[in-house]
Amino acid sequence: MVGVVVCSSVSSIKALWETRIKRGREEEEQRRTTSRGGTTGRLSVRVWEDRAVLARLKEKLQMEDGRLVLRIEQEEWKILPGCLIQFIQAQEWQIHRTGLLKIPRFISSFQNLLVLDLSRNAVAEVPKQIGTLTRLRELLLSYNRIQFVPEELSGCESLERLELAMNPNLNELPDQLRTLTRLQYLDLSMNDFSLLPDCVVAMPGLEWLDMGGNRLQRLPDDIHRMEKLHTLWLQRNELEKLPVNISRMASLDTLVLSSNRLTDIPSLMEDMTNLRFVNFRDNPLTMDVTLPPRKKVAEDDEDDREMFGREFMQMYIQEARKRSYAVLNMHCVNQIDEDSADK
Repeated sequence: MVGVVVCSSVSSIKALWETRIKRGREEEEQRRTTSRGGTTGRLSVRVWEDRAVLARLKEKLQMEDGRLVLRIEQEEWKILPGCLIQFIQAQEWQIHRTGLLKIPRFISSFQNLLVLDLSRNAVAEVPKQIGTLTRLRELLLSYNRIQFVPEELSGCESLERLELAMNPNLNELPDQLRTLTRLQYLDLSMNDFSLLPDCVVAMPGLEWLDMGGNRLQRLPDDIHRMEKLHTLWLQRNELEKLPVNISRMASLDTLVLSSNRLTDIPSLMEDMTNLRFVNFRDNPLTMDVTLPPRKKVAEDDEDDREMFGREFMQMYIQEARKRSYAVLNMHCVNQIDEDSADK
């Protein structure tokens, strides 16, 4: 009887153990099925979201003047999604007032880009990958938070226009940018520059430069190296004098110097025959010069006369020369009197 009982007990235990193993396997399989279902669910949601984003972006693509343009304005896009890479055929980005925080590194995939306009956002950094865009002609990043421009930007060999205005903490540019031989238009206004960057002076094709609203205290003596420059904006800086070589800028026809600390005008500027527009308004110039009134001048002509300031500049230089001669003559007379008294 004892042996039977033991055998019965062992059989019961074995059956119970097999039942538990079977149940455990079923539970594990159920968990796996549930897990797969959850992952699939998450993937489905993600795919759906990506498709929704793609659909939104596709609506922002339009043909303008023969170019495929991505235009996003006054919508919140702090980060550009990776699915944007599906539109690498785009030739122009116009993304404004979106709160965009950074330029994506996958920008290097957009080799057809001719214009990259991300002005009026919150971009704080220009990625090194920007330098791979060898066809890019215009890079517009004004009104952002950029503090640093990478030397790799020099790789944008086709760049003709660069706007970096109103990035208040920007105060230097890498010297490598001097190799941007096709750059014609450069806007560095309302930043924190205390000196005109050497690379800017060395840019061979530069024609238009705005450095207004910075902290410039002086201009480089070799400023005349900017042989093609025809427009120079220097308003609202801290300039106290102008280098003599500014008179050797033969192509310069527009020069704005209002709201600086200039006390004099170099006499050699009188020979700048190509200078059409000049403005010395709101400077503490040593002499007060008033232009003589004109007879029967139309109102528009009078406004032009006030605005251009070339006549004022010439009259100032002439008056300064007269006073210098008068002082010199007075000194000579006094010297003669002193010599006579000594004899």
